[in-house]
Amino acid sequence: MSNFISISQKRVGLGYRPLIIAEMSGNHNQSLDRALQIVEAAAKAGADALKLQTYTPDTMTLNIDDGEFFIEDKNSLWEGKSLYKLYEEAYTPWEWHKPIFDRCKELGMLAFSSPFDHTAVDFLETLDVPAYKVASFENADLPLIRKVASTGKPVIISTGMATLAELDEAVKAFRETGNNQLILLKCTSTYPASPENTNISTIPHMRQLFNCEVGLSDHTLGIGVAVASVALGASVIEKHFTLSRADGGVDSTFSLEPHELQSLVEETERAWLSLGSVSYGATKKEEASLQFRRSLYIAEDLKEGTILSEKNVRIIRPGYGLSPKFYEYVLGKKLNRDVVKGTPLSWDLI
Repeated sequence: MSNFISISQKRVGLGYRPLIIAEMSGNHNQSLDRALQIVEAAAKAGADALKLQTYTPDTMTLNIDDGEFFIEDKNSLWEGKSLYKLYEEAYTPWEWHKPIFDRCKELGMLAFSSPFDHTAVDFLETLDVPAYKVASFENADLPLIRKVASTGKPVIISTGMATLAELDEAVKAFRETGNNQLILLKCTSTYPASPENTNISTIPHMRQLFNCEVGLSDHTLGIGVAVASVALGASVIEKHFTLSRADGGVDSTFSLEPHELQSLVEETERAWLSLGSVSYGATKKEEASLQFRRSLYIAEDLKEGTILSEKNVRIIRPGYGLSPKFYEYVLGKKLNRDVVKGTPLSWDLI
């Protein structure tokens, strides 16, 4: 595995701060102006990339309002809607992609999308996207994975509900095209997801197993899970993003607001910076603090020949005398000269 994957000018890898992706999804609420405001807010918060989803209701499902095409799950955010109506509400019109992507580029953000069928890939290729994302519900669509992989561009695949065998099939299908620019995202496909059902311990295992970059597509509330994932080796973090949850929208309930996205950018970078390397002893920055450790000091004015005792030698701060580990050894030894109270004890005084 190379040390990083390059997406345009941004590098993804353990040696670089986590790449933060703001997922717009359907939070534009069918307003291009709002979509562009989301782009601007994401850039201001420090996101590295903005991601769309490219589909139409007809490329996703059939226009049927009952049976298995109708959502009746009481625990679903989308209960009471047909799949077709849900995607009709959530999809991003294809003619919006270019103005959204152009605004991202103006603001220095990467812009790409999750295609949901071959026609979406062909369309996105006309916009020269720098990368692709395969959504967790599509990771079993091996023809789609081969299609995006064959572009030769970096591809991010959410693992979602895939079994290990299914994930292995997806990775093999991807690599059969000769493309090795693969990033897998640990993902829990519930909306929202709970921390206890997120299992981010899978991240280092997945990195080792598939020898690729690994990150997190996070549907939990807040930023704690995402920050923790960085300590486990996540080099990409994807979170849904909106201007305000109060504005509603298909994904608003589990989306970050601008101040939270800014915190995510800052705290994941802090987490990454803190990893460093295996290290013991004082760092360069700590060397000045060594003086505040305890050490052995003369506690009284003493004459030459005085025997050192618990009364006249103490373990105190600062740290310029002998280490406290020598305390029992020096007790009973004689001084070879006069010393004053507050003298750091050293071997040449004994």
